[in-house]
Amino acid sequence: MSTTYIMLALALGAGALPAQQRDGGGTPPPPDSVRLTRVDAVSAALRANPQVDIAREQWLQARARHVTAVALPDPSFTYSLDDEPRVLQLGRAGAKNAEIGVGIPFPDKLRLRGAIAQADIRSADYRYTQIKQQVAASASKAYDALLATRRRGRDLREGRALADSVVRRAQARFDAGFVPRLDVIKARVDLSQADNDLIANERDLANAEAALNRLMGLPLGTHLAQADSLQIPRDLPPLDILEQAANASRPDLGDLRSQRAGARANTSLLKEYWLPDFTLGASHDYKTPGSPGYSAGIGVSLPLFFWQHSKGDVAESQHRELELDATLRDANAAVGQEVRAAYASAATALRQALFIRDDLLPAAREAFRAVSAAYSLGGASSLEVIDARRTLLDAQTQYSEALANANAARADLEFAVGRPLDSFLSGGSRE
Repeated sequence: MSTTYIMLALALGAGALPAQQRDGGGTPPPPDSVRLTRVDAVSAALRANPQVDIAREQWLQARARHVTAVALPDPSFTYSLDDEPRVLQLGRAGAKNAEIGVGIPFPDKLRLRGAIAQADIRSADYRYTQIKQQVAASASKAYDALLATRRRGRDLREGRALADSVVRRAQARFDAGFVPRLDVIKARVDLSQADNDLIANERDLANAEAALNRLMGLPLGTHLAQADSLQIPRDLPPLDILEQAANASRPDLGDLRSQRAGARANTSLLKEYWLPDFTLGASHDYKTPGSPGYSAGIGVSLPLFFWQHSKGDVAESQHRELELDATLRDANAAVGQEVRAAYASAATALRQALFIRDDLLPAAREAFRAVSAAYSLGGASSLEVIDARRTLLDAQTQYSEALANANAARADLEFAVGRPLDSFLSGGSRE
């Protein structure tokens, strides 16, 4: 596959690709099936997967917290009846006071609160991006797993046809008196095994479809018709380039950097405990004899017990900064290790797929052709034909699994890097 589909779907949300060669063979899809390409599956997963919805709502919550962080306090209004001779004798109150007040934080504190909230928004945005990348990679791998299962079914049907041919030829040779009845029994046992393998493949196909349907938010029993084929992926870019790209592109590293920036702003805010927060107020006594009297006041908090701040919340925030510094250093090392491990897996899977395609499969086909021809001429036993057929089927199964593993390993490497690998390369994928 072309793994750029994952990142294209993240950027565009939807898209259509030119029709690619379908995996040949197999039964046609049901008439009510949903036809989709790999990029369609990724786009559908990004639209409907609940994990993406959760991350998006968390990002919107962070934006709402920013509004709250920089909001000015609401003014307060108080009306009181004072100097009452007894409790609740409101009509005989000696004073009627109306007061309005508002608290005004120091301007730089509003700026720092906004910086903390902005860092929170960036962190949520990075987490949102990472979840989308995870879902896209999972959808791509589930799509390829379904392709591999269908390819396995095609190989099993071909093997079943060959096994049936061996049964008919063994029966004909037995009827002619050339082979013992044991040859016919062995051929029929091999045919029965082929039928059992096809039944098991139907179960695997249903499970693979359900897994992809769940990722795309479709009913689990929806039949899927896949328009893309399972191909050997393209060559890998150099490892050192991918490591540098991962350090700059990984959303989890960006999340930690944003958290660290927010922690620094929080430390600066807490260190401003000595700056005054103003409280402005005005009052009017409606019952004092003579002209109405007005009053105004201002209140300033005095951080008399300063050590409670420096050794309490300020110290906690400073240690939070140091914690995030250490976490980021560890995360950088972990990302490098993850990229190297994913690169090794992708390179090995690619080499295995190429070896099976270029060496193992041709040899298995040629061995089966030679034994089958010899059996037709009476120079080989049915047991040799059955063994050659099973060897060919095993090679075909290994190739299907190798294709799925190579594409899955490439998707894992893209996730580890945080960027599409095709952005580093030119050229096309190999059949």
